[in-house]
Amino acid sequence: MNNRVLIKLLTSIVISFPLLANASALEQFKAFVANTKSAKGEFSQQQIKMVNGSPKISKTATGNFMFARPGKFIWTYLKPYEQSLQTDGDQLYIYDKDLNQVTIKALGGALGASPAAILFGSTELEKNFNLKEVGAKQGLEWLEATPKSKDSQFEHIGIGMKDGLPIALELRDSFGQISLVTLKDVEKNPSLKADQFKFTVPTGADVFRQ
Repeated sequence: MNNRVLIKLLTSIVISFPLLANASALEQFKAFVANTKSAKGEFSQQQIKMVNGSPKISKTATGNFMFARPGKFIWTYLKPYEQSLQTDGDQLYIYDKDLNQVTIKALGGALGASPAAILFGSTELEKNFNLKEVGAKQGLEWLEATPKSKDSQFEHIGIGMKDGLPIALELRDSFGQISLVTLKDVEKNPSLKADQFKFTVPTGADVFRQ
């Protein structure tokens, strides 16, 4: 699985469901961001390429995630191989279990304008993104987040909402590549330990800093 798209992604409701059932995607999304301080669940990720004008799934991965605002998360691939991306809010740790290798990157202010901010960042998303409604498809209400920064490597991020939760993220980069991330079994505001996002380097792992 080519994880460069996800690394960019990771370096982008207390209100009752009945009230949100007919709400627009933007209303649902703003309520989710404002009222969800932490969450956990499962994901599947598909890399999509255009072949003779038709979309084809080229690679698939699955795993689980958890996050706490602002900027703390653990995104763990379980299949096809084990790899985790984790940040404590200051540094990003990329751990490849098969290689027993850890890469450490300083986040700085990069998260705010990245696709990771869609799920894990602060509540002030409109400082870094233009948000607009794009209508319904595949049973979801969609909005589009376009980075305000001209340096962003993403053209836009589509966000599919249902019952007040983000169900799908569609990431389209400046090279025309598309990654579709589908979330399921999302639990809002779970009880998390104070040191939940502290990364411990596995015994014997090689460590590289960037």
